[in-house]
Amino acid sequence: MKQKEFIRQLIKDGCIFLRTGANHDLYINSVTGQKQPVPRHTEIDNNLVKHIRKHLGLK
Repeated sequence: MKQKEFIRQLIKDGCIFLRTGANHDLYINSVTGQKQPVPRHTEIDNNLVKHIRKHLGLK
């Protein structure tokens, strides 16, 4: 999945950009308070997308 598309989905689902790291951006779910790093690659593996969404409490 394209990273930009994944970020759009996260924001649409209520996640907020928290801060930038060395190789990742940190997003937080505003409802659950869970934080998860998102890599800054042009393509993100679908299994990693599923893991990030599950950890943030999204379907």
